[in-house]
Amino acid sequence: MGLGSTAKKIQSLSDRAEAMYKQVQKLQQRITGLEEKAEETHETVTRMDHQLSEQRALLLALADEQGIDGEEILAEAAIDDAELEESADGDAAADTADSTTETETTSDAAAGDATTE
Repeated sequence: MGLGSTAKKIQSLSDRAEAMYKQVQKLQQRITGLEEKAEETHETVTRMDHQLSEQRALLLALADEQGIDGEEILAEAAIDDAELEESADGDAAADTADSTTETETTSDAAAGDATTE
């Protein structure tokens, strides 16, 4: 009777080990796939960065040919982008402060209602 119980436990343990092994294999496959996709993405970003640099150089050459200061335009665009980001960050901070104040006001009002009853 003791041997039968031991055999069942060993079989159960073996089944669990096999299931875990299959899960580990699946995880290894997923990790390999993610690594491949990450490498592909890196190559794509590198290629796009190179193309962007070429296009920028071409546009600057065309602007220079037309008597336009391309560097000045790029600097103005960078300033505009920075101002937009700064105002967006300020708006997000204001929204967070407003919601915090609103929550505190609602909590205070609820506490006041509870004390008057």
